[in-house]
Amino acid sequence: MRLLHILPVSGRGREWLEAEKRSFGEERLSTETEQERGTWTRESTLVARDLKKSYGDFQAVKGVNFEVYRGECFGFLGPNGAGKTSTMKMIYGAAIPTGGELTVAGLDVTQYERDVKRHIGVVPQENNLDDDLGVKENLLVYGRYFDLPKKVILQRAEELLDFVQLTDKADAEVEQLSGGMKRRLLIARALINDPEIVVLDEPTTGLDPQARHLVWERLRRLADEGKTLILTTHYMEEATQLCDRLVIMEGGRIITEGSPKRLIEEHVSPQVLEFRGRDDSLAKLHEVIGMEADAVERAGEALLVYTSDADALLETVRGSGVEVENTVYRQAGLEDVFLRLTGRSLTD
Repeated sequence: MRLLHILPVSGRGREWLEAEKRSFGEERLSTETEQERGTWTRESTLVARDLKKSYGDFQAVKGVNFEVYRGECFGFLGPNGAGKTSTMKMIYGAAIPTGGELTVAGLDVTQYERDVKRHIGVVPQENNLDDDLGVKENLLVYGRYFDLPKKVILQRAEELLDFVQLTDKADAEVEQLSGGMKRRLLIARALINDPEIVVLDEPTTGLDPQARHLVWERLRRLADEGKTLILTTHYMEEATQLCDRLVIMEGGRIITEGSPKRLIEEHVSPQVLEFRGRDDSLAKLHEVIGMEADAVERAGEALLVYTSDADALLETVRGSGVEVENTVYRQAGLEDVFLRLTGRSLTD
């Protein structure tokens, strides 16, 4: 996320703020327009009704409901222990629901477990490629699990290596690949059976920005081709960039659902001012602007102020005489929503 450092006491800083706010607005509108242009039909590919999962006496998922459509990227966000991993495992057949209903590609997962797996491709968080095989061999061997003809497997393997830009690495050993290349190979492997639904568990964990953006571009192409993407991620920027809709889970329940744009509009004010300074200064500042701000939160050494009028608040700060070491202006984002709803304390 791009942060804008501004000087609260400078007239030129005010003009710069206006220009940067317009720039932020244009960038955000462009992103939102791209996310809302979806051309998929409203054909359900994944439906959960009162879905539950328990491990002994512990109830990990407590009756969740959601519906995902063809060609949509649908995200599951939540702190550790929220229930999203258990939900994902039920979707791709690694865990059996304790209660409720779950249909994948029109099939009940409790009755057609084997058939459901033929409709799904899974990109795991961990790298589980076979290091004893070459890049192309990983795809060829994996394709055999789906009883595909050798000719079909070979054709798909070549097409998929081209899709993830690894054709020149086809004969290389897996251990010779970079982290980004391995993630792309995992995506290719998940597509070898031409699945309707692709489940992605933290698909860009550990990647540098260039590799991450390349993976995002490949995933957008999959959605454009009609694949349904199910995503979990701890990167709020990734969720904002990829997800058409998402849910945030906490304590085994879904606490909100919607597009990134709508969730930001519903749960936080559009502008955020971050003030940094001494504890006593921030405490005084809180008293000064508390009544004018929509919300004020303390986050470590920063005071986060949510507002619809950053200019007016800055004028109040200037007139207060409170010394502030640093001020940052930014647009509110999905991370603000996430922290507002789930809290800022660390969850193991």
